[in-house]
Amino acid sequence: MAINFHSEINGTAYSKRVADENWVKLVNSICDVKGKEVLDIGCGGGIYTKAFAEMGAARVTGFDFSAEQLLTAKKTCKDYSNIDYRQGNALDTKLNNESYDIVLERAIIHHIKDLNLCIKEIFRVLKPGGAAIIQDRTPEDCLLKGSTSHIRGYFFEKFPDLIKKETSRRHSSEKVINELKSEGFQKIDEMKLWEIRKSNKEANELIADLKARTGRSILHELTDDQLEELVHYVTKQFEGVNHTIVEKDRWTVWIAWK
Repeated sequence: MAINFHSEINGTAYSKRVADENWVKLVNSICDVKGKEVLDIGCGGGIYTKAFAEMGAARVTGFDFSAEQLLTAKKTCKDYSNIDYRQGNALDTKLNNESYDIVLERAIIHHIKDLNLCIKEIFRVLKPGGAAIIQDRTPEDCLLKGSTSHIRGYFFEKFPDLIKKETSRRHSSEKVINELKSEGFQKIDEMKLWEIRKSNKEANELIADLKARTGRSILHELTDDQLEELVHYVTKQFEGVNHTIVEKDRWTVWIAWK
């Protein structure tokens, strides 16, 4: 069953991390955040909303369709006066035209079937000269081999039936780039990013994270019994490992300038 982002149970699923330094460095290499107006569409629990605020943005708007996620974001970012929040639809935000210097959509487009409408809305709210940063996984990113750093790969090794589910909801890089071009974005770049998801001091921390399905929507496609099987499978991969487990995910990042 797909994750219910509106459920109180999942309200904190996307708030328990901090933005990886590699992500911060990448964004800083793309554009100067200081003094900018930033929109974080699909902000979830506010991890990247807070990161933009810490990077010196003049104002960050955390935008999400889930009231529960926004409630968590407000708690996550309670110490930041330069953040506001809006609830609504990513395809029709109701925000003013040409209002933002930077728009981020991280881990959102695989939940959206109409990619064209999604990108149209980004283009509409961006100021001329503004930057769109879209971060998601392509089908190729998802199916990289599992390892003690790329834990996600183990999910599909253990349950191959998840492969069709996962790849069918992912957009190819070619499709994303074509949609950006057709909307009128002038310059488009693509980068790959290995982002540290979490450093676990021991395997038990990782296992607890998996059991809670924390921040991994694909795990909601498994029954409780299947999840236990996956946890057992992953545990076996870490037999004899007694050091910090640095878990990484591979992403594709598209940068487009209006």
